[in-house]
Amino acid sequence: MSGHSKWATIKRAKGKTDAARGKIFTKIGREIAVAVKFGGPDPSTNSKLRDVIAKAKSNNMPGDNIMRSIKKASGELGAINYENITYEGYGPGGTAVIVETLTDNKNRTASEIRHIFDRAGGSMGTNGCVSYLFSNKGVIIIEKTDKMNDDEVMMATLEAGAEDFNIDEDGNYEVMTDPNEFSNVRDKLEKAGYEFVSAEVSMLPSNYIALDDDNTKKVLRMLDSFDENDDVQNVYHNAELPEEEEDE
Repeated sequence: MSGHSKWATIKRAKGKTDAARGKIFTKIGREIAVAVKFGGPDPSTNSKLRDVIAKAKSNNMPGDNIMRSIKKASGELGAINYENITYEGYGPGGTAVIVETLTDNKNRTASEIRHIFDRAGGSMGTNGCVSYLFSNKGVIIIEKTDKMNDDEVMMATLEAGAEDFNIDEDGNYEVMTDPNEFSNVRDKLEKAGYEFVSAEVSMLPSNYIALDDDNTKKVLRMLDSFDENDDVQNVYHNAELPEEEEDE
């Protein structure tokens, strides 16, 4: 099993309450709006929108919500002016952190992201200061059932164009792709009838940093602050966080 299996532990536990789910849906709705503006409202001809829809489904966003977001974006394209800005920095214990945002006010967002880093005892850095420690990969987690054969699923994923295949710590199948091939691989596996726990392009750390209890708590508080910020879409880090802490 490769180090990629730890990807599951750097994903924040989300959607446990109605409020948390609502915030996730709002953020995904913003991604849908940007995707529609980029390539139109038809997912059959807009691969970026298909990717966001897959992400929405893996976060249990109802189909009606997805369609409403697409229709809303289609009718308000002139008013949408979100900018995709990525920030990099250092968290407690020297952890590397990447924060992806969608914002209509980059000065506000930059100030808020810097404040979260500072309050955690870290610092926001320049572009490229930590991104070299991560690899951009498509990550698809397939839910394993009793009827599935490991070898058959592995062959199906590799034939679909996957780069790597593993069984993760929860017993599910973890499929890695080149980010440029993510949409094609996901589409092929979806058409083959596989159910996804999650499917999105992510930033995977090349190594992880072990933290003491104090810094672990600080990192978790920092991640919570990023999650609560409306402009923040995704956060990636290389902190080694115990699963029981991550799931709280």
